[in-house]
Amino acid sequence: MHLGTTSLAMGSAAKDLLQNSGFYEVIDADRAIALKQIEQENEGEVEELAKAVAENRLKTDSSKWFGYYVCALLFGGAAGGLVFGRLGDRFGRVKGMTAAICCYSGMSLVAYFVQSPGQLLIVRFIVCMGVGGMWPNGVALMSEAWANVSRPLLAGVIGTAANIGIFFIASIGKYVREVTVDDWRWVMLLGGAPIVFGLLVPFFVPESPRWLIQKEGRESDSETSRVGTADIFKPGMLAVTLIGILLATVPLFGSWGSSNWAVKWAEDAGSDGLKAQVIMWRSLPGIVGSFLGGWVASFVGRRRSYLLNSLICLASAQCMFWFSSPTEPGIFLIWTGILGFFSGIFFGWLPLFLPELFVTRVRSVGAGVCFNFGRIITALTVFITAGLIAYFDNDFRQIGRITSLIYLCGAIGILLMPKGVEGTIKD
Repeated sequence: MHLGTTSLAMGSAAKDLLQNSGFYEVIDADRAIALKQIEQENEGEVEELAKAVAENRLKTDSSKWFGYYVCALLFGGAAGGLVFGRLGDRFGRVKGMTAAICCYSGMSLVAYFVQSPGQLLIVRFIVCMGVGGMWPNGVALMSEAWANVSRPLLAGVIGTAANIGIFFIASIGKYVREVTVDDWRWVMLLGGAPIVFGLLVPFFVPESPRWLIQKEGRESDSETSRVGTADIFKPGMLAVTLIGILLATVPLFGSWGSSNWAVKWAEDAGSDGLKAQVIMWRSLPGIVGSFLGGWVASFVGRRRSYLLNSLICLASAQCMFWFSSPTEPGIFLIWTGILGFFSGIFFGWLPLFLPELFVTRVRSVGAGVCFNFGRIITALTVFITAGLIAYFDNDFRQIGRITSLIYLCGAIGILLMPKGVEGTIKD
């Protein structure tokens, strides 16, 4: 849900909070630009053109802040993966999940009251810490509690659940209550609803049996009991960790650093309704793709499935940003759906593959570091892209063509993975 909230509401929130600053009223500099345009074209009215200039400034700056909010999601998720992942390894997967859910839900309620773009940025960072902390504990619990034969299905279920949440929030924004510049705060209240689940998790979710066995062994060995992030960067595990980071970065960057700009493109060139449609058309096929991702990886092979999917995503993204536009929503939504399906496969692949790389003692922190270091790298590139919005003159078509080349890096990167890395859960 919070992944969908970032795409659906943060552009509108940025515009609203920026407008409240008073910096986007028509000023003399806007009138000077309008006068220059009238001199060149010999037509137009000064105040009307000056207002258009001010609105364009607001669009450009809101695009920057939209990028910053995506960065808050990614940086916050990375930090949360480290913090709550370590909590999960030290105190149990269930306790880690409980803390993460309460974090992102409670802070979403706080976000309802923000009054400036900077305040929202800080609160969303903390929200997304909770989002990032849920993932490593969830996949670790799934990997340890179920037999190997069941894990491809369950990996797909985890990826599917994320897309269901995105589709759910987009559907509400399309059919129940549109998210607009004047009406976006209700989404923050909706984002606080899962706190009910957070409070119930300790009572209804059993702890990982593998973790409990490991805990009994650690209690008699004080050296082994100290689980730290540094453990997965030691010589015996460093190569495996770097492989995991590389393979997690590509789909994250493809989703948040490339195709996600299509949502802001639709908002600026189309309408609030089209913005919600783009998210729905991306997430609904993504539900199917992520559900199949674990099975595809099992039957086709981890390496081969990742390679083929990277090449298909590259072709789909390039076609979307070269040959379609929100001004022609039909073909634009079709390409969005195609890219959504194949990019979704990655998110059924990752919950299956990443936990396989690590032993039980560091599985949660290991999976979290790989996934969330991918978020850090993606956030850095999104931050740079957001800073170049003015340079690109808000041209999302050009931005998408360049950023979607990340999938080519994925196709090359998977070929570098040493043979024998892919396998099953290790104790």
